[in-house]
Amino acid sequence: MRLFLLPFLTVALGAAPALTSDSVFDWRTVGAPQISPDGQRVVYTLETADRFADTFHVNLWQASTDGKDHRPLTSGKWKDSLPRWSPDGSKLAYVSNRAGKPQIFVRWMDSGAEAKITDLETAPSALSWAPDGESLAFLARVTAKPAWAIAMPKAPAGATWAEPPVVETRLKWRADGIGGIGQRPLGFAHVFVVPVTGGAPRQITDGDYEHGGEPAWMPGGKSILVHAARRADADTTLYPDDIWRFPLDGGRPTQLTKIDGVENNPIVSPDGRYIAFTGFADKGNSSHNTNLYVMNADGTGVRQLAKELDRNLSAPLWEPNSRALLAIVEDSGKSHLYRVPVDGPAVALTQGNGRYATAYASGEAFTAAKNGQIAVTYSSPSEPKDVVTFTPGGAVRKLTNANAGLLAARSIGKVEEITWKSFDGRAMQGWLIYPPDFNPAKKYPLFLDIHGGPHAMYGVEFNQQMQIFAGRGFVVFYANPRGSTGYGEEFGNVIHGNYPGDDYKDLMSGVDAVIAKGFIDPKKLCVTGGSGGGLLTAWIVTQTSRFAAAVSQYPVTNWITQTGSSDIGLVMMRWMKAAPWENPQQYINHSPVFFAHKVTTPTMVLTGEEDWRTPIGQSEEFYFALKARKVDSVLVRVPKEPHGIRGAYPSHRVAKIEHILGWMEKYTR
Repeated sequence: MRLFLLPFLTVALGAAPALTSDSVFDWRTVGAPQISPDGQRVVYTLETADRFADTFHVNLWQASTDGKDHRPLTSGKWKDSLPRWSPDGSKLAYVSNRAGKPQIFVRWMDSGAEAKITDLETAPSALSWAPDGESLAFLARVTAKPAWAIAMPKAPAGATWAEPPVVETRLKWRADGIGGIGQRPLGFAHVFVVPVTGGAPRQITDGDYEHGGEPAWMPGGKSILVHAARRADADTTLYPDDIWRFPLDGGRPTQLTKIDGVENNPIVSPDGRYIAFTGFADKGNSSHNTNLYVMNADGTGVRQLAKELDRNLSAPLWEPNSRALLAIVEDSGKSHLYRVPVDGPAVALTQGNGRYATAYASGEAFTAAKNGQIAVTYSSPSEPKDVVTFTPGGAVRKLTNANAGLLAARSIGKVEEITWKSFDGRAMQGWLIYPPDFNPAKKYPLFLDIHGGPHAMYGVEFNQQMQIFAGRGFVVFYANPRGSTGYGEEFGNVIHGNYPGDDYKDLMSGVDAVIAKGFIDPKKLCVTGGSGGGLLTAWIVTQTSRFAAAVSQYPVTNWITQTGSSDIGLVMMRWMKAAPWENPQQYINHSPVFFAHKVTTPTMVLTGEEDWRTPIGQSEEFYFALKARKVDSVLVRVPKEPHGIRGAYPSHRVAKIEHILGWMEKYTR
């Protein structure tokens, strides 16, 4: 399969300046490609930064699949998202906050006329058209019933009282990026249906249960499938979701799956005979492959497809003939589109050193038209994410070139794959990004960047932040140590109950392999990482003094307090193989804060103040321990930011980059 490369990559870059942190304000991010049913047009989202208002705007754009027509579909200083074509392609639904709060809009594509069809208190998500195109299903949160309440005296007329206490009665009482759930106004996600002409949405699901995924309509439009945690012990169960069918006439819902594990994102075959879904049977591990399953429409005959792959399969879509599905498969730093027959082995439809669809949410990764034309995002080491289109076996056409203007005037670093053997002979894979003006006769500082997860995968896609690091004169090294996905389930589970552990040794042996190339100054080694990478960064400085500087971003530093304060505490107990009160020593053995007395490396700790995944208390504990021992250390608190510091403020992203680089440069000049 042939891929058209960006023109600026085929000419000498000369002395153009490197990519800088200021590029955050100029960067344009495409996503959510949605191809029309006839395969002629693709609608996608385009995110841009507003450096005056310090926010991001998102609008919809439209491109013809022949590449001859490209135009904005919406414009303005708001956020438009979740575009969805009606079954006949005559209308487009999407969500926009242009009315103040996020609401559903419908656009008639022949005339450009639009209508706001909802007036919701909470944001809608997961739009899905009914088969006849006359209504839309979506998810929205409904306030939960209070499990505990008291009677307060009434405030005197004109009095101003403080906000009342917030009472939590659930184990899963908050979620990163969302905030409090349970008794708070956000409540639980439920399925609603609204006519395309607007009006009061009808709630289809009920109860204090969480429902998720994009609603899947059964043929005829009389019932809807979603995954849901509709069980009494859902709050205290690690994997509570099953697939349910809900009739629109108010009848009783039907539970279709009862696997002890994960079953989510159901999609119905065009002929109505089968239901496909993703998930896994729980084996008690910390890492499971996301598998693809198919069952009969009544829930019988569940079977796993593509067993031979031993890889994650995501975002499946049915082919029009109902004989196969298309899905994204990640493998060794790459991700490609596969065809998965219901009665045979999977076959790769794309190839090469790139990643197709790095966002795996249902409906966001890729879409396919009735004629087989596909729209998907693509990125490679030298190409930022853009929208491409192709038919299986045909040439790939690039429809967007979102950052061509910016990169035409910038030099980017060469990306090179590196492989090595770890301490136990296990094969490892990583990548190097060289400074744009790299000279192998010189000695460079090394920048080790560690991914989070830990069950995640760095890959060959373009990485803007790492290119900025390289542009400041660092050789950047990033890798997939044991525990990463993309190398099979066994590789992912080596660290179960031993995290951090041997993954640290993988990274150190990788650093040794890079130093052996001869152009690294071993006295100028730097390390950083976020989330699980932040944990490993904090762990590294307790195990070795070889690094000149470290920045631990939104880390776990104390597994005991992390388990009790994170929004995924049940996951923490699975990773540790016990609850903190059952085996506290297991938690202590893998918590950097209990080894802080060994740290001599100058260390910055950086976290968002509204991070509920690795709450800022984790950073505060580690910072306190280092500061009490007079280790050169800094705590950076970023206000109003969730996990990852990827919220609504471009300036915070720039500040994150500059804090990291400033700390590293202080100790490597």
